[in-house]
Amino acid sequence: MTAIGAGSGSGIGTTLVTGATGTTGSRTAAQLTAAGHPARAAGRKAAPVAGAEPVRFDWYDPGTHAAALDGVDRVYVIPPVGDPAPAAVVLPFLRRARAAGVRRAVLLSASSIPEGGPAVGQVHRALPVIFDEWAVLRPSWFMQNFTGDHLHATSIRTEGLIRTAAGTGRVGFVDADDIAAVAVQALTEDRAPDTDLVLTGPEALSYDDIATVITEVTGHPVAHRPLSYEEMRDRLATQMPEEFAAMLAGMDRAVAEGAEDRVTDSVQRLTGRPAGSFRALVERELRLLG
Repeated sequence: MTAIGAGSGSGIGTTLVTGATGTTGSRTAAQLTAAGHPARAAGRKAAPVAGAEPVRFDWYDPGTHAAALDGVDRVYVIPPVGDPAPAAVVLPFLRRARAAGVRRAVLLSASSIPEGGPAVGQVHRALPVIFDEWAVLRPSWFMQNFTGDHLHATSIRTEGLIRTAAGTGRVGFVDADDIAAVAVQALTEDRAPDTDLVLTGPEALSYDDIATVITEVTGHPVAHRPLSYEEMRDRLATQMPEEFAAMLAGMDRAVAEGAEDRVTDSVQRLTGRPAGSFRALVERELRLLG
């Protein structure tokens, strides 16, 4: 299958990548520059990312926005992490971006948040009103949650355990590299998707399945320990605000009820190649238990 817009996007202007040091932002900036597309890596510390031009950017400091937008004609929008109402800062920025000449915006949301839903769902609703060219990426849970700095990864390394309130529910875990690849296509192809895209990996896996794959590939025993919603909420509340802990535990409960048990072909359709599997990711990142 040929990727949508394959070979297109020649002569595009600079893409501003917000959250450029994060999981998908860093990968998107790197893939853009590797493909020869000019990119500006926006972050609070203006750190260089894989050849992208660094620029200081803080969602909560409008004084940093004009310089970040100078000469930009498209933007990858990663809302501020942990903000329960990101529309309050993201929408004014997007309106300013449009007035400054930005033609296309690609927003990172989540599979669990529909248009008009809470938090970033409000930004999703407004995006096509502000921009004629747009896309909303709604990835499922990141595979990198088990290999990076996430609570699951830490627990795997220190205890050989994954604790969730998801029961036997399954999730179409997706590789962040694939999310970035879709973002690059949505940003650079001649025609914007002008829709939202639910992104998953090639199969839906339970947390028991995840533990089994890690055990088989690494040789280190890992087990899934199911918790109740209340146990998960209270455990998380020792490490974050109670409201956020309750939301995350609630997302696990939704998984247990089947909310994320789905697989889409969005990665294949946008990039022209199959989504990567979790086993392939673990084989690639054997250091996850190091």
